[in-house]
Amino acid sequence: MAIEVGIILEGKVSGITKFGAFVDLPDSKTGMVHISEVAPTFITEIGDYVKVGQTVKVKVLSVNDGKISLSMKQALPKDQQKKPQKQQRSNNRQPYKPAPPVTSPGDYEWQSSRKASPSSFEDMMSRFKQTSEDKMSDLKRGESRGYSRRGNGNGRR
Repeated sequence: MAIEVGIILEGKVSGITKFGAFVDLPDSKTGMVHISEVAPTFITEIGDYVKVGQTVKVKVLSVNDGKISLSMKQALPKDQQKKPQKQQRSNNRQPYKPAPPVTSPGDYEWQSSRKASPSSFEDMMSRFKQTSEDKMSDLKRGESRGYSRRGNGNGRR
């Protein structure tokens, strides 16, 4: 019997790998079912679906250079080829709800701790620049005394 694309055959699983299962076909031929073609659902462990020595129905997808690509899920009746509907969550887990949007950036160190009246962008930028300059001068003073920002075990370079 010639193996042609599209025909459905019965074969025996002869080996299992992480990526699929090898199936012995008639006429001493062997084909491979990729893990994505085993069942209509997502599979992480192929051993949960097929065992060595099991007889399975397969559909021939392609024959290239002696390599035979097979599908178990396409050999199923049409009504069983569809992915099953997702089941309702169990174990009383709540469905995912996204966090509410952030409405303000928060109280950062460079912001005034007291809530002043709304100021202009230029005022806020001026305060930010002044605070940054103060911090930079503190860092430079620390480095001039021999302290390193990275640290080398003894606090000195």
